[in-house]
Amino acid sequence: MEKFYFEVPTLERERDAKEYVEEHFKYKSEIVGAGGLNRKYQEYTSWLEFLEDCKNRKKSNYAVPNRTYFLVREGDNKIIGMSNIRLELNQSLEYLGGHIGYGIRPTERRKGYNKINLYLGLKVCQKYGIKEAFLFSESANIASWKTMENLGGKFIKEFFDDKIVKVNVKVYSFDVDKCLEDYKDLYEEYLDDDYIRGE
Repeated sequence: MEKFYFEVPTLERERDAKEYVEEHFKYKSEIVGAGGLNRKYQEYTSWLEFLEDCKNRKKSNYAVPNRTYFLVREGDNKIIGMSNIRLELNQSLEYLGGHIGYGIRPTERRKGYNKINLYLGLKVCQKYGIKEAFLFSESANIASWKTMENLGGKFIKEFFDDKIVKVNVKVYSFDVDKCLEDYKDLYEEYLDDDYIRGE
């Protein structure tokens, strides 16, 4: 059985991280949950410094403390996806964004990996004391909001965002402790014992 874990980005992953971004460009696919890597991947060291600032920042109207992780498949040490977990929400993220942004690289989609990605994201939320997590998905991204529903996400509302993405958006909430308990028999077996590395 394949095992997965979250990994805090390091300098040793620079080549792998660039390949991850370039694969999205090749397939003309949006990059989600990458903590700004898509904008800074050519300045990778600067991006790592940015992530350190993100971890230690104070909540403001413009930014919140957050953590970014690579989702790694243990067998081949490959970056399969990424997740960005916001440890607090400001007014902007309450309107659009929520606690977790997550994505899988184009060539590894339709394999169920984003469920593992989200499950690990909820474990990070639990670690940082987040009891209720909110997630957003474009309504047209069926795979994303189906993943949320498959891990116990409760549908809250759907609305048209006329300010930022200009599309219909679905909002889900998660009782973090309950979801992790309810789905642990399905997903814990996929996690490496050391399922968050580098913290």
